[in-house]
Amino acid sequence: MLECKETENDKVLMNYLITNNKDQPVYEGIQVVPIDTAISQLRKCKIVGVDTETTGFNWSTNTLLLLQISTETDNYVFDCTTVDISLLKNMFLSNNVTKIFHNVKFDYKFLLANGIKTENVYDTMLAEQVIHCGKKSIKYSLDALLDRYFEVFMDKSTRSSFVSHKPGTPYNKAQLRYAFTDTEFLIKIVEKQQELINEHDLIEVIKLENQAALAFADIEYNGIYLNKTKWEENYNKIKIELEESVEELDNFIEYDPMFSDFKLKQIQTDMFLPMEELRKTDILWSSPSQVLKLMQCVSPELESVNGKILLMHKGVHPIVSKYIRYKEQSKLCNAYGLDFYKYLHKDDKVHTSFQQILNTGRVSSRNPNMQQIPSDNSYRNAFVPRNSDDVFVSSDFSSQELCIIAFGSGDPVWLNALEEGKDLHSICAELIFGDKWRDAEGDDKERKRLRTAVKAINFGLAYGMSEFKLSDTLGISVKEAKKMIKKYFTVFPAIKKFLDNLGAFGKENGFIRTFAPYRRIRWFEDWSQEMEDFAALGSIERASKNTPIQGTGADMTKLALVMVRKSIKQQDLPVKLIMTVHDQIDTICKKDFAEEWSIMLKGIMEEAALKIITNGLLKSDTNITKQWQK
Repeated sequence: MLECKETENDKVLMNYLITNNKDQPVYEGIQVVPIDTAISQLRKCKIVGVDTETTGFNWSTNTLLLLQISTETDNYVFDCTTVDISLLKNMFLSNNVTKIFHNVKFDYKFLLANGIKTENVYDTMLAEQVIHCGKKSIKYSLDALLDRYFEVFMDKSTRSSFVSHKPGTPYNKAQLRYAFTDTEFLIKIVEKQQELINEHDLIEVIKLENQAALAFADIEYNGIYLNKTKWEENYNKIKIELEESVEELDNFIEYDPMFSDFKLKQIQTDMFLPMEELRKTDILWSSPSQVLKLMQCVSPELESVNGKILLMHKGVHPIVSKYIRYKEQSKLCNAYGLDFYKYLHKDDKVHTSFQQILNTGRVSSRNPNMQQIPSDNSYRNAFVPRNSDDVFVSSDFSSQELCIIAFGSGDPVWLNALEEGKDLHSICAELIFGDKWRDAEGDDKERKRLRTAVKAINFGLAYGMSEFKLSDTLGISVKEAKKMIKKYFTVFPAIKKFLDNLGAFGKENGFIRTFAPYRRIRWFEDWSQEMEDFAALGSIERASKNTPIQGTGADMTKLALVMVRKSIKQQDLPVKLIMTVHDQIDTICKKDFAEEWSIMLKGIMEEAALKIITNGLLKSDTNITKQWQK
């Protein structure tokens, strides 16, 4: 007899184990069945819950031990070390069967490594992140969802036992009990989530995130190859520049009387080094506390050598700018030096891990953070196709955030400039600075300065730029920055109205949305109708202005990823998704297919843009290169 478990709906769940291990004990409540029987029964299902148990987190080095599949009436556990789970591939590929996962990217990569691709998935973790986006107090683990929706406690302690489990050996009773219950509630969670999804009109964005998850998983699985020789050439160059910066900083101490207190009173010679190579100071430029004391000789009011603070003082003394440059070089050496190799897998590729939903809907990545790889192509160019017959085909949206602002605000100057392919920043500079811009005709340096100032505001709109941020960015006083922003919005009232309406909506309602059709929601958890905290309200206002811009861009890029992946799969194209950074999508393909694919990719990008920016304003730039580049 089977040991059956009562659910809240009084349904009896049957536990079936599929294994060819003759040494596997059959515990009470579990029935061993052939894989053909299990497949025959699963073939009738329209929705299933799926999970895996593995010996670790890395699909390329760890082993898939168990595959769990639950239906509304039964639980199935497949011993992947003794049965051929590739026989399940038709079910996983079927668009008629919805596969429910919790953190699908993890399980998907292990399934891929074992010959199984999947389509039509629903991720309860991603759905929960969409529903509660912006709420810092909400947790998204499976046990957190079980507690939130059903007040069920799930003991995860058994999971750690799989790490040391030797593939091919029998599973103990606790391991199998854990495996059988791990997917049991997934279908019920979807039912609970559906109520909230309908209530908050999140059907389209949930669908988008579930589809995009497979594209992000493909990128993680495919990886991007790093040419170590090119990487080390770049690292050695930066290291030399860093050493030169240290020498120049030391020279300030040696030759500028202002810093005489930091000069060594007595220099101890080294018989192996000539005198000119000995340092004249023992200050550690990597020590913020030591550097602060020195910088206070320049600006006594300084309380920190934080980069943003130092920028306000860079005109006081040349040592400030030199130290800022030193910090930038030091960061590059530390983050993108030889230690970066710890992120390489055995195939010499980086397989980053994406966090798919931030508060704005944008994406981040870790191990390593590929979203922050310096835009300087000297770093990106070290990533190349592994095969010499392949090339990069990359596409990014042209001025994506500016087009979103233009579309949302309906500003006629912006719309006209972008439609006619004119230099928006120069047009804005002429309108804002007037005679000052016209008088600078022929003075390229002055016009560049004025254009840069306006460009900072144009792009800063997408991030809720304040006068303080603009002051930092341009190295001008807060008063000047405030005056410039005021003038800007006087010239562009439609943009001011657009942003003010967004800010007011967020403060009045406690949430904000991205553009249709996805209308992603971001909640402001600390908001209340009675709140009087002006700092908190200011934060909500800024977030309400930038989230629809950044989030709409994220929605668009994710849609493009979904469409690229669909084209590759449906047409069986010789193309692989290998990276995405903000509004750029990177693929590799065979050289002889590159021209055809570049045309297709450009079309896909612009079709995705048209779904949101319906006036056709947003276009894409698509390039074929031998190495990764911005």
